[in-house]
Amino acid sequence: MKKLGFGLMRLPLTEGGAIDIERTKAMADRFMAEGFTYFDTAAPYHQGESETAFRKAVSERYPRESYIITDKLSLFKIEKAEDIPSFFDTQLEKLGVEYLDYYLLHAMSASSFERATDFGAFDFVAKKKEEGKICHVGFSFHDSPEVLDRILTEHPEMEVVQLQINYLDWLDSSVRAKECYEVARKHGKDIIIMEPVKGGALANVSPEVVSLFNEKRPSLSPAGWAVSFCASLPGVIMVLSGMSNEAQMEDNISYMKDFVPFAAEELALSERAGDMVRNDNAIACTTCRYCTDGCPQKIAIPDIFTAYNNYSRFQKTNLDGAKWRYNKICENGGKASDCIGCGLCEESCPQHLPIREHLSAIAKEFE
Repeated sequence: MKKLGFGLMRLPLTEGGAIDIERTKAMADRFMAEGFTYFDTAAPYHQGESETAFRKAVSERYPRESYIITDKLSLFKIEKAEDIPSFFDTQLEKLGVEYLDYYLLHAMSASSFERATDFGAFDFVAKKKEEGKICHVGFSFHDSPEVLDRILTEHPEMEVVQLQINYLDWLDSSVRAKECYEVARKHGKDIIIMEPVKGGALANVSPEVVSLFNEKRPSLSPAGWAVSFCASLPGVIMVLSGMSNEAQMEDNISYMKDFVPFAAEELALSERAGDMVRNDNAIACTTCRYCTDGCPQKIAIPDIFTAYNNYSRFQKTNLDGAKWRYNKICENGGKASDCIGCGLCEESCPQHLPIREHLSAIAKEFE
């Protein structure tokens, strides 16, 4: 199985903001024509339309044995335990499949683990595996290595862990990606990696970082370096890439079709690059958009953070231009200053960012 997975979180969009199904079909065709088979989705992606897009692009057009599909039990979308069976059945219907290759408890953390336990979620996925509706069970994870160790100790039946790993977060003191990776390895679990390019942030790094990469592998794009770092780690069976357009897919295919793992020297260089990028980024947002679903002020938080990061890294001399871009972002929603401090965004942020503090600082800068 080739290690590049098609993450269906950031699909191409039409001018109206809907998923561009025809482009998605073409990208899926290109992906599979090169021998890649793994697709990853979840109910919250694209406001609930990602699973349906998979059905239209893949399951209605390809035989079931030709692809691998992973979906997730998003407990934060479920009000009570009794709703889990219908949630699961709806997912199968939307996907157009009778079984899932992988099914993951979505975004496990200390608090969501307790919720999963209370809801009997671990028993539910085990039962569905017995019934043949799930081939492999696991969970995606956003918390400390200590919490990860606890979950894997209490639930050794979990076969796979999906972790946020990239060379920027590898030694980060808040994400602690390397430590989480080592815990998963200690428990002998297969590892799937999400956010290898950190929501696209590592595709647009400084010229100094690009120069560092080019000394070793000039053929690799910055995004290619980020994905290759992850795919080179022992125990990693899949690296997800949220490909939004054809160019990103072609770039990924170019180095993952016949993947050559990094040597120790290149892995060490990646850590050095992480230190350099960490000093460049103002806000470590991955644009997952979990924060926007419940925002009562309809603030486009990830877009505002991206605009601020770009300003901080590249445009400090062009405040007027940055303000113009910021105002364009806010045309269809609230401004940073409209934040009422409810904290719903921070509760749903996998990166545990102090979003309210960032919005306040951005409002002072741009408004």
